[in-house]
Amino acid sequence: MPEPVPAPGLMPPAERSNWIRLRTLILLRWAAIAGQVIAIVVAELYFQIQINLGLCLLVVGTAVLANIIAVAVFPENRRLSETETMLTLLFDIVQLAALLYLTGGLNNPFALLILTPVTISATALSRRSTLFLAHLAFALLTLLAFYHMPLVTVDGAVQSLPPIFLFGFWAALVIGISFLGLYAERVISEMNKMSDALLATQMALAREQKLTDLGGVVAAAAHELGTPLATIKLVSSEMIDELADRPDLREDMELIRDQADRCRDIMRSMGRAGKDDLHMRSAPLEAIVEEAAEPHSSRGKELIFRSEPIHGGTPRMPVVYRRPEIIHGLRNLIQNAVDFADARVWVLAQWTPAEITIRIMDDGPGYPPHLLGRIGDPFVRQRKNPLQQKKRPEYEGMGLGLFIAKTLLERSGAQVIFANGSDPFLTDADRSDQRGAVVEVKWPISAIGVSAESQLAALGENMPIEA
Repeated sequence: MPEPVPAPGLMPPAERSNWIRLRTLILLRWAAIAGQVIAIVVAELYFQIQINLGLCLLVVGTAVLANIIAVAVFPENRRLSETETMLTLLFDIVQLAALLYLTGGLNNPFALLILTPVTISATALSRRSTLFLAHLAFALLTLLAFYHMPLVTVDGAVQSLPPIFLFGFWAALVIGISFLGLYAERVISEMNKMSDALLATQMALAREQKLTDLGGVVAAAAHELGTPLATIKLVSSEMIDELADRPDLREDMELIRDQADRCRDIMRSMGRAGKDDLHMRSAPLEAIVEEAAEPHSSRGKELIFRSEPIHGGTPRMPVVYRRPEIIHGLRNLIQNAVDFADARVWVLAQWTPAEITIRIMDDGPGYPPHLLGRIGDPFVRQRKNPLQQKKRPEYEGMGLGLFIAKTLLERSGAQVIFANGSDPFLTDADRSDQRGAVVEVKWPISAIGVSAESQLAALGENMPIEA
């Protein structure tokens, strides 16, 4: 089921390559240079392998020179673009391939290090850049399997793998590049999506919290402005009495007094609303549900509310905490139901001695069966048909609406379950009225319910009336 687009301010995936600092790649290259020098020295002195030391040091020197130029030209906090990062990793692959050519090709076990640049690309760059570097690595590994300078010891023995092992090593490297690249790209993509979705969730919760806190600000402002407005009215009334012989000034003072009265009435209404919002930290369950649904009550769909105790629940409706995450989460679920309902949406609130359950149902087409297991994940895309596009032209189907609702409600201690009211493959005659999407939100009553002691403290102790 299509969902709202992400909130403004989320980072597009294409811009994440700019997060990579040049300093990070330089430090990694220094570590690679140190390892290459140590390997060359150990092979020359300990294993007594005759290698072209001059050419090897020249190839290593190019990496040293590249680092020195990068440090001298660019500031330490420089962040690389997509192209700059790709070219940096391209240089590392070619430099390593050149060193492998001088030291036995795939007979050199350090050929395994060619996996590193491709894996870094998969975690930081776009798929196109990663595919380019991976194919380049495949080509260089294939060339190194046939063309390289052999590893020869001081007694003239050539150190080389049997052909079958050489082919196996080449295949392992190719498969390793493909698997690690795909694995890293998939994991990082999921992490970035989750990061964006959680940011959108936090923004939604912060907006709801600000609206809640605004009531307290309004109440305080109304209280503080009451005294100066009363002073203005008092002074203006006294001046009206003294300006009986100045009709022009008297009219001005009467206007000031009338406007002060008007300001008083406005601030009184604002203060009353602000105090109501400030003090309404808890409310009956049905009031919370109706508040969440209120913005969608006049959108052409019938909203049907029902509240009832089940399985031994008390007849008295539970009072729950009025938390922004609960209201915003339920509002998103009800909005989704209203958007896709044909005519009616049912909101059923039930409670037992231990649990509170809110079930939202509609008579629409329901969730797509192939996406039912992924409902609530961020960025679940679905191509919309023309009818859906007409219903919700402003939405792109990113899956963030249900993810935000699910995350906020789970943060309040709820369990959220998505289902369909009936089999979508049945005919309309065989399907019930509540045949569309079904969302069940279930809390332990201890998580959101106000205890009887807290309610008594809020209302105060009952006192007898003295005659």
